[in-house]
Amino acid sequence: MRIMKKNTNEVDSGSLDLTKENIEKLKNLFPEILADGRINFDKLRLILGDAVDDSAEKYSFNWHGKRKTIKIAQQSTTATLRPNKDKSRDWDNTQNIYIEGDNLEVLKTLQKSYSNRIKMIYIDPPYNTGKDFVYKDNFHDSMKNYMEQTGQVDSEGNSLSVNPDTSGRYHTDWLNMMYPRLRLARNLLTEDGIIFASIDDAEVSRLRMLMDEIFGGDNFILEVAWRRTDNQPNIGKVARVKEYILIYAKNNKRVQVGRLPLSDKALKEYRYEDSLGGKFRRGILLDKTRGRHLYPVTTKGGKVLNGPWMVTEKKLKEMDKNNEVYWTSSGDEQPYSKTYLSKSTGAIPNDFWGLEFGSNQRASLEVESLFGKRIFDFPKPVSLLKNIIKLGAAEDSIILDFFSGSASTAEATMQLNADDGGERRFIMVQLPEQTPQDSKAYEAGYRSIPQIAEDRIKLAGDKILSSTPKSGKIIDVGFKVFELGESNIKEWNLDSDNLNKQIEMQLDNISNRSEDLDLVYEIMLKQGLDLSLDVNMIVSGTSRIYKIAFGALFIILGENIRTETAARVIEIIRADGLENVVVVFKDTGFESDADKLNAIEILNAGGIGYDDILSI
Repeated sequence: MRIMKKNTNEVDSGSLDLTKENIEKLKNLFPEILADGRINFDKLRLILGDAVDDSAEKYSFNWHGKRKTIKIAQQSTTATLRPNKDKSRDWDNTQNIYIEGDNLEVLKTLQKSYSNRIKMIYIDPPYNTGKDFVYKDNFHDSMKNYMEQTGQVDSEGNSLSVNPDTSGRYHTDWLNMMYPRLRLARNLLTEDGIIFASIDDAEVSRLRMLMDEIFGGDNFILEVAWRRTDNQPNIGKVARVKEYILIYAKNNKRVQVGRLPLSDKALKEYRYEDSLGGKFRRGILLDKTRGRHLYPVTTKGGKVLNGPWMVTEKKLKEMDKNNEVYWTSSGDEQPYSKTYLSKSTGAIPNDFWGLEFGSNQRASLEVESLFGKRIFDFPKPVSLLKNIIKLGAAEDSIILDFFSGSASTAEATMQLNADDGGERRFIMVQLPEQTPQDSKAYEAGYRSIPQIAEDRIKLAGDKILSSTPKSGKIIDVGFKVFELGESNIKEWNLDSDNLNKQIEMQLDNISNRSEDLDLVYEIMLKQGLDLSLDVNMIVSGTSRIYKIAFGALFIILGENIRTETAARVIEIIRADGLENVVVVFKDTGFESDADKLNAIEILNAGGIGYDDILSI
């Protein structure tokens, strides 16, 4: 039996260690609080002075299990995302990502690769109506917990499919689910990023408090009431026809909220026209309430108006000289400013959205028209999501939805790109929740929500391509599918008390069910690289070299790796003029320790530092 010796740096086994990251941030801000390698909170309180609230009674939002959920959010994971080309579409070209898995674990795996990179997040989480799937997270073994819950039962066979409203901890269970996910999601937002969360009456007050705590009350932007239904039911005591959309910034000082398209009513106001700028609407210049400037103005007919005016006398004269004033010829012969339709950037959003934004009924028909039958209940309308994306994302943004359901957000993203030529990208995350056996979806052959969503994206993509005029601009209607799973590295999943497994791992530490690409994408995640980056394979003898991100990362795999493979990597690096390269190789793939040591020296002599030569 030959056991290879570890003598290189190893790829980090877990996701981003958020506790360590936060400690480093504190140390950089206040280096004096570090004592014997630990944070001295008494000194930190002293430095912060009056900003620290030491009073016995203070405002706070607490519930049973909150401390545990904070720990869950901070806990790293060794889980990975496995590529599934068979489920994907246009794998080699698409920039879009679809992930099947528990969004808590998925959000952890994305921390290194997408921290501060997501411009907009939209979520439509369980509303906690007593019938929603609200699963419980396990602090000690989240992946085991996930595997149990995707079977819809726990280790004792108890159903975990709903959060019944008869539960004594009905709201608590929901808060414990939402807190760590929102905490992790905030890390992914850019500094000017924005999050939209749909919710209804059952939890809107608690979600508002939760988001105030995680994002900060100062970063609250708007609470929108959206009329979700075309018809008002006439049963019960009252009719509920609205939902809410909570909007928060990561940093309100940095965020820029987009504009909405002008309504038909607003467009009708542009009923005037001139040769200078085309259609325009009138703007008030003389305002007895808001005007601040008093001076006489003689109209074209000779009347004298004294104001008060909205602009200074000098400004008004400049506007008139530049043909930017519209003079009426009757009544007071009042001057108005001109606001041209061609220069309009749209309307700022208000806090009530009517049926023009779509409804649940129309959303159901959208899905039905794609599949030819109704197979998904309560999707969000594409028109609603297109407007949300216009408010929160630029034309080249990454958009994340980690409660993605039937993937309405993905369809809305693709449609907007077709409309305006944008290059927005989506990342959808959905738990592989099973479809009920008595459902239309099950009858149609769909056994899980992701199966429905993936087909929907394909059908919607086909429809978009067929209905969009040919312009030479490529519309990305593809997506890469990844599935959450345990690490491909046995060592990272290892129970340290199992000696036989430790010996087996020393012989070959790669799971026997793992393909090359499984390893490649796991390493990419651990190294903080985007899942949509190019991956190219180069064969070198019995080895396979994977060149990633145009050469930022090389991964060497195979069963008989030789020194020639290291030399081939150096050739590629020199030919392409690459710098700051990281090389990762399979530690047990070399024929001998001597081959491995020689390969390391060849890489180092070729300009790659020892710290940038890693092993798995």
